Amino acid sequence: MSKEKEAYQELSNSLVETISNSDLTNIGKDILDIGAVKILADGLAKKTPRTTCYKCMRPSSTCICEHISPLQTKTRFIILMHPKEYKKEKSGTGHITHLQLENSEIIVGVDFTNNNRVNEILAKENSASFLLYPGKDNFNLSTRKNSEINSYIGNNSHIFLIDGTWPCARKMLKLSKNLQQLKRVSFDNKIKSKFIIKQQPESLCLSTIESVYTVLNLLKGSNLEQCDTKNFLIPFEKMIEHQLEYMLNPNNKNYCSSKNGAIIPKNKYKKNTERNIIFEQE
Repeated sequence: MSKEKEAYQELSNSLVETISNSDLTNIGKDILDIGAVKILADGLAKKTPRTTCYKCMRPSSTCICEHISPLQTKTRFIILMHPKEYKKEKSGTGHITHLQLENSEIIVGVDFTNNNRVNEILAKENSASFLLYPGKDNFNLSTRKNSEINSYIGNNSHIFLIDGTWPCARKMLKLSKNLQQLKRVSFDNKIKSKFIIKQQPESLCLSTIESVYTVLNLLKGSNLEQCDTKNFLIPFEKMIEHQLEYMLNPNNKNYCSSKNGAIIPKNKYKKNTERNIIFEQE
């Protein structure tokens, strides 16, 4: 029996004993129904707050902090996170990406035109700033020679990433006049995302952390970075592992049953993109 069931049963038995020993002459012991007591017990149990790790923002039972190994990079990554993404940190990878990068920060907002921190970064004289965003006319890190990347990006650069659903990302870029002026970089992805618990618009769309992982490896090829990215995705993989265990647990309310005990992605690559995330794509 699981710990949750044991706690549930103990609480139910305790309530039954308490109510049975009470003065029920006004309502009659015949209405003492075990089903009602269990509902009461369940209601009380739900009021018990679940402990949370305030570093990885996940439940303590599925904390991934032991797998966090921050990298020191020359490039600074600025994650521009939409407020809606910020509210679901435990299932997104923007926060994990920040934890894995010493030289990174998260700025939450929608219109960054007058954002003091963003404009402070853009005003720095000795470093260039870029926006990681898909586009045909962008500087493609995958097709350029290492010498071209080195010359174009330079040392101690800043790369901005937009973390939000596609509609939100478009709105963020449309409203943020300062971001529109940035040079844009992109890459050609040739791998499928491991973010199998999320729906994606295309098979080659990547999560935020996978996108940064790809960019770091491309920058390493041009000698702009020397960090070891071997274990960079482990916290992300552990997050997915915990989520799959939860989904396959019949005791959980979001249980997903399947014949072979595995998750079969439903409409994984959907055409309707109302819930897709750019560099955090669902």
